[in-house]
Amino acid sequence: MLGVVALSAGVLYVGAGGLSHVAGAVGSSLAGFMDDLRSTPSPVPSVAPISDAPAIESPDEPYTSEETVDLVVIVPAALAGDSEHRIRLYLALEDQEAVAIGEWPIGSTQRSIIPVDLEKGINEFSVSLVGPGGESELSPLVRYVLDRSKPKITISSPKENARVNRRAVEIKGKTQARATLIARNEANDTSVSAVAGGNGSFTLSLPLAAGSNSIRITSTDPAGNTGETRLTVRRGAGKLTVSLQSTVYQVKRSQLPEPVRLTASVTDPDGRPLAGASVTFTLSLPGIATITRDGTTDGSGRAVFEATIPKAAARGQGLAAVLVTTSEFGSVDGRTVITITR
Repeated sequence: MLGVVALSAGVLYVGAGGLSHVAGAVGSSLAGFMDDLRSTPSPVPSVAPISDAPAIESPDEPYTSEETVDLVVIVPAALAGDSEHRIRLYLALEDQEAVAIGEWPIGSTQRSIIPVDLEKGINEFSVSLVGPGGESELSPLVRYVLDRSKPKITISSPKENARVNRRAVEIKGKTQARATLIARNEANDTSVSAVAGGNGSFTLSLPLAAGSNSIRITSTDPAGNTGETRLTVRRGAGKLTVSLQSTVYQVKRSQLPEPVRLTASVTDPDGRPLAGASVTFTLSLPGIATITRDGTTDGSGRAVFEATIPKAAARGQGLAAVLVTTSEFGSVDGRTVITITR
């Protein structure tokens, strides 16, 4: 009698006496096959890691007085509208490590808007992308600075109620760096503006009216906060002045030739030495041609003219003169007498 044993690869025919032995062997083989099948790990689908990091648009001005700002996050084009990936936002405050503060879905385009609340002072943001493949690298940092303090204004000159003899007052001081300043003179309704330097220093030149001038100065910092101060000055009736000195005022004709030196000292309407003023010296003496020479005042407000009175000069009274001209203060002249005696 024959027995039939079915195998996965075909049919085995055996005698009746050997059927039990074959069945045992087949069972053993089948069990071993199943054990091998169970011990083989199932393949895991591979997920490509995220290679491109997102980015945050930098603001035109990092300083703000608004407590909430909108971050514009840009993701790679291939991930626009991807529901399997999310934007993870990190925040680093001043002198602190960055921490993740939340995750947001990616929008239908490359640009996603994330509103965030700012802490006082420095806020540095960065983002990454997280998904089945893990987390991308962090984007470059973008900084916002929450500043809600009004900028202070310190005036170094002129002093309150100072007398100014110029047509315009020069206001110098300090405020917050990069702040925009506006000075308005209520006496003549004129105004000027300037931007403070990197150290906060500024200079404003503002036209004055006769008498008392009340000036309002405002400073608006990069965050939009505005501070204010006031200054009162009085325009005086001072004028451009010049004094003329000579090394010779009287000389005997018998002592000629004689060197002469004229010195013009020029002061502005506030009584300060005026540099850069144009001067014209004139020396007129009996018996000789008039001598004329031009010059410019130095840093001490002085100009010098040197000449020699020749033997040909006649006895009598002569004149040394100087004419000073400026674009800001007009002109003024000075003179002195030089006499030639017997």
